[in-house]
Parts: sequence; structure tokens; C-alpha cells
Amino acid sequence: MDTAVFENHESEIRGYCRNYPTVFASASGARQVDEQGRSYIDFFAGAGVLNFGHNHPAMKKALIEFLEADGVAHSLDTYTTTKRGFVERFHEVVLAPRGMDHRLQFMGPTGSNAVEAAMKLARAATGRREIVAFSHGFHGMTLGSLAATANDAFRRWAGVPLENILRLPFETAPGGDTALAEYASALKDPSSGLLPPAAFLVEVVQAEGGVNVASPDWLHQVQDLAREHGALFVIDDIQAGIGRTGGYFSFDGMGLDPDIITLAKGLGGFGTPIAMNLNKPEVDRHWSPGAHTGTFRGQGLSFVAGKVALDFFTDDAFLEGVLEKGEQMRTRLQAIAADHPDRGWVVRGRGMMQALDTGDGALNARLQRECFDRGLLFGPCGSGGRVIKLIPPLVIEPDDLAEGLDILEAAIAAALEEA
Repeated sequence: MDTAVFENHESEIRGYCRNYPTVFASASGARQVDEQGRSYIDFFAGAGVLNFGHNHPAMKKALIEFLEADGVAHSLDTYTTTKRGFVERFHEVVLAPRGMDHRLQFMGPTGSNAVEAAMKLARAATGRREIVAFSHGFHGMTLGSLAATANDAFRRWAGVPLENILRLPFETAPGGDTALAEYASALKDPSSGLLPPAAFLVEVVQAEGGVNVASPDWLHQVQDLAREHGALFVIDDIQAGIGRTGGYFSFDGMGLDPDIITLAKGLGGFGTPIAMNLNKPEVDRHWSPGAHTGTFRGQGLSFVAGKVALDFFTDDAFLEGVLEKGEQMRTRLQAIAADHPDRGWVVRGRGMMQALDTGDGALNARLQRECFDRGLLFGPCGSGGRVIKLIPPLVIEPDDLAEGLDILEAAIAAALEEA
């Protein structure tokens, strides 16, 4: 294994390669293969990008045809046939069945940029500066989205004050059961010194924050509080959406009506970059042309593959499979936790985002190494890496899913022996 070129020339900022010390050469479905020919089952899926696996055959075919036809790969925000096809299909498959009339806004193709645009639009629409974000939330690494992100491991690198954010406890965090009511009371008190915010920015499932799952009731309280005070209700669905938690949106079936929805990651289907916000028309009208641009917001490759990805959501079969596989993952994690009753491990998640909270970041770091050595990739999350998060491709074959869970269980036993 030759990694000298990376170590000699690439920045010290590199991170994942330190946890996966090999050189990958190919990938297909839920597996990656390194240059020595060793296969790894992927329970990390590009941090939630590869919902449809590596090199999905239907998407690959469409992309090859697009390239051979000299399709427009880079278009800024000019009109193209591929963009028209994606927008039409997205409206047909996702928006129209839900009675949604949100406008599609494309920006530089990262989740962080989507959040930046949402925050900017919320401030423009309300004339207010402060945005309510929640403990353990993760929204990105650029200054605006980083201000909304709670984890100090990321925030401390900003180098400047991260301002205009009011932090409240997430529902599952200490104080989360009373924080909204207390904040609502303060907003009604003319002597509290608090002004209404521009928006409430929330994840239905906090992925990076530890797979913390909000209840529909609590989310309705957030939405109602936003409506009462003329603030926008913004859902960050960048990792929990696009089928990951059992619906196209993580909030499907909850009766919620967000003003802005941020999307990225799995939206492009193939792993090519794309980011898109869904803005209610009455909110979107506050933009002026070019107010939030992005050189790479016209991603022809992502429009092509993303259109193919939408085919998975034309009936209930695919999402029913996601829920079945998610239950298989959850059941297995619960059995593992039950085998170690003295450790107080907790299983939580939705759909195919499932997690085991061991409360022990050092143990999980050892476990990640053990899993890698045995041919399984995953990434810890939560405070200090205390949570084992499993997000395999939604299209993973049953045998690969079962084998990956077998590896995880054996690696846990080995990591505990090492302690």
C-alpha cells in the first residue's frame, strides 16, 4: 500500500483516511475494494451521500449516455434539458403527491451552502437576525452554518465569533422537555429582553449529533412557536432525507409544513455533488436574482443521476424495504446491547439510520479499527464519538447487511477484550 503521495503532498486536514488506512480502487453497491483486492462492506456510505450505493447500474448507464451525447455538464443557472428533466420529475414524484408548491433553489453543491442560503433567506424574509438552533445539531462548516452547529470540536476552528444564533436544548437533550415552553414564555414577556427570531432551524433526526430522534409532537411545538412569532420553520433534511429514515423526507407523515427544506447528499443519487432548497413561494419571493449564487449550482451529472434516483420513490415498495432493513439493523443492535446489560447501551434511530450509544468514544475508536481490519466501514458520531452510527446504502443486499452486522458484533467483542 503506497500512501506516500498523500502524506507528502496532501493537507494535514485529511481525516477519514486516517480511520480507513488503505487505498480504495473500486466500488459497487455496498462494497469498496482496495488496491490489494480486499473488499469492505460500507456502513458509512459517504457520510450519507450514497443512499443508492456505489456506481448504481441504472445511474451509471444514464451518465454514460449523457456524456457520450455531449450533455451540458456545467450550466450555472441557465436552462438545460437535463435540469428541466430533473425539475419536472422532482415535482411529479415528490412535490405534487404531497400538495407542495415549494420552489427549487440550487446553490453551490454542499449541504453547508444550502443551510447558508436558508439562513440568509430567513433573515431577508423577516428582517431579523437571530436564528434558533438546537444543541447537538450539525449544519455545516462554513461560518453561518457553523454558527448553527453545536459541536465545539468544529466551532473552535472558526477563528471569529459565531453569532446571531440562539441555542436551545434539542428534545432529547437535558432540559429539552421544558425549553420550548420557557422560551415561548420569555418571548411573550416584554421585559425579557428577547426579540423574535428569523427562523427555527431543526433536524428531525440529528445524524452527526448522535442519531437523536425528535418526536412529531415536539416538532409541532417548534413549528407552532415559529408561526406564532412570524419566524420561519426550517428543516435540515440533508442527511436524514431522501429515503434514509423511511420516507422521502424525514418528516413525512407528521403533518408538518416547513417554510424551507434543505437537501443535498443523496439528492444527486450517484455521489456527484448537488444541493437544493425547497422554499415556499411566499418566502422565495424575497430573493432578488443573483442574491445567492454559486459557480457549480448547475450540475448536469447530478441532474441526470438524481432523476434516475427519483424512480425509487414512485411506489411504496422501496421505502417498505428500507423500513424492513432498518428493523433488521435495530433488532440486531438491541440484541448486542442486551448481551452487555451492565454497560447501559442505548439503541435508537429511524429507518436505515440506526445507532448504538455506548457512551464511550475511546471504545468506539477501537471498534472502528477492529471493524476496518475485519472488512467493515462505519463512522462514530455524537459527543466525543460516543455513538456507533450505521448508515449503509439503502439498496444494500440482505447478505451484505447480515455480514456487516456479524462483523460489527464480533468486532465489539474484540474491542471490549482490548479495553
